[in-house]
Amino acid sequence: MGVLLFKVAWAALAIAFIALTTFRIAIRGGKENYEAKRESEKHISKAGYLSEILIGIKPAKERTHFNYSKKINDSWHKQYEVARNLKFKASLKWLKESEIGGILTSLLIAVIILILVFPLKRGLLSIGLFISIVNSTISLIPDLAWQLPEYTEAIAQSKEYLEDFTSLLSLKYKNEYLCVSSENRVLVNRIEFRNVTFRYPGTKRDVLKNLNLVIESGKHYALVGANGSGKTTITKLLTGLYEEFEGDILINNISIKMYSQEELKSMFAVVYQDFAKYEISLKDNITLGNVNGYSTQRFQESIEESGLIELVQELPRGIDSYIGRIIKDSLDLSGGQWQRIAMARTLVSNASLRILDEPTAALDPVSESRLYENFEKINHGKTTLLISHRLASTKLADVIYVIEDGAVSEHGNFNELMTKNGSYAEMFHSQRRWYENEN
Repeated sequence: MGVLLFKVAWAALAIAFIALTTFRIAIRGGKENYEAKRESEKHISKAGYLSEILIGIKPAKERTHFNYSKKINDSWHKQYEVARNLKFKASLKWLKESEIGGILTSLLIAVIILILVFPLKRGLLSIGLFISIVNSTISLIPDLAWQLPEYTEAIAQSKEYLEDFTSLLSLKYKNEYLCVSSENRVLVNRIEFRNVTFRYPGTKRDVLKNLNLVIESGKHYALVGANGSGKTTITKLLTGLYEEFEGDILINNISIKMYSQEELKSMFAVVYQDFAKYEISLKDNITLGNVNGYSTQRFQESIEESGLIELVQELPRGIDSYIGRIIKDSLDLSGGQWQRIAMARTLVSNASLRILDEPTAALDPVSESRLYENFEKINHGKTTLLISHRLASTKLADVIYVIEDGAVSEHGNFNELMTKNGSYAEMFHSQRRWYENEN
């Protein structure tokens, strides 16, 4: 009987060894499958973007004109296949390894049964106990060969996911409201960039180099310069989109780093070059500029000042009409109409400083100049900042800053800069032919 107990104990140890080996294989397989999913997501994202080019509304005209559908479709298929193969190879490897574990488990159980035959023949083991042990041993096959690896692999993937999720939660997070309450709005009286140097994360080139400039309340300012000179970067730092820079930015003589994101949002209303087109109702489109504090009167004024009265009258449901192409029976708008809506969003805002960051780049120079002139009239007595590489649009500015190679090379009003006969005057004369029709 002692020999039988020894053999049964040996069998139990062997089963435990197989289970541990299968467990380790499953852990490794879970990690590899998760890494394969992460890697494949890069290609799935690319495939998703290419899919939008193939079926999206915005590229429809160029897609038809240039007839590039086959080329984009081939690229989409390539990215999709790379993603599929990454996951397939990882799954295939895991399947082979788990099958090896299943084969070893089956062989071990067969050996255990054969070993138990000898004590059965010698009468040391009853037929009933033998059948009971054999049935119990055979029932371990699906548990050891499939269920244990499957559950363990799932746990391993979950562990990898939780580690990534924990890393995400550990990132710097500011627990502030997305919407700014009227009580937290800050009135901007003065802004100063003091020896500001900045480079975008992951790059080596300084976009701004010891930049110095001042913006005072109630005046109209303009930033001009060639594309890539750093004009838009100034607004990104000013509005808190990037926080890591050398030097300091003072708002009301207080470092910008002392203000919360909520307070910074209250100070500025910006129309960017790539402004968003929200395919919702016209009213919601405009009031997004001041979700918590707009008044009916201010809303109506923003429509009038941005030149949207005619559009409102044409829409079937007025300001409650949906615009764009997503909603059925909604009305798509022209580029100029979308620009006026973006302008209205800044006008409905209570922000101290209104910024136009080349939102009219798609317009011809004369139309852009007229739009800027209208913007200046609307915002008389308020602080505005116009950003443009077209200089005729900046004639009405109280102060013009010429940005070259990330720094201010000249500043003054239009007449002063033309008298200096420097970079601004040179650029203005080179662009004069664009505006001949206006004169």
